Amino acid sequence: MKETDRRPIAARSSAWAKTVTRALVRTSITPNQISCASVLFALAGVAALLMLADPFGKLLCAVAIVLRLLCNMFDGMVAVEGGKGSPAGALFNEIPDRLADSLFLVALGYAAGLPWLGWLCALLAALTAYVRVLGGSLGLAQDFRGPMAKPHRMWLLVATLLLAALLPSWSRELLLGGALVIAAGSALTCITRSRAIALLLRAGSGA
Repeated sequence: MKETDRRPIAARSSAWAKTVTRALVRTSITPNQISCASVLFALAGVAALLMLADPFGKLLCAVAIVLRLLCNMFDGMVAVEGGKGSPAGALFNEIPDRLADSLFLVALGYAAGLPWLGWLCALLAALTAYVRVLGGSLGLAQDFRGPMAKPHRMWLLVATLLLAALLPSWSRELLLGGALVIAAGSALTCITRSRAIALLLRAGSGA
């Protein structure tokens, strides 16, 4: 994996992340298995959100999102820094991500009482990734800009769930507000990334 194809994550350079990475590298766990574990955490989080009583369901879902994000960081670190990458690593880096995103966002729509909004969030989130990868396929560095890239929408969802758990009388309004911000921000992210790609292509062609 090229360095320009990796999402910039500040925590990657932290001492604790490097310590965990070294521990994982010493095991038989592969980066692809870590990527797949993120989907398992997403399934567990969705089940907690939709099936468990408040506030525990929302709190457990928030924890599952954090664990999913840690998987998304450590799969790359074990692959690159740990030298355990595989030819199929790029597939495992992307496909579980899209599945986990969709699971959490669709569940958000159902929890908020507007399933179509959750599906819209999932569609727009997938489109942000599509535009990013499209830029890479055109020979450009992959563009991870926001305002609603994966870490932004997931941490926003964590904050929304925690607030909804703490303020149960406002739970539906908070979930709806979070979903609307994710949908609007994801749509804007598609526009900003597409515009940046177009500008780079025009500059490269001399147009």
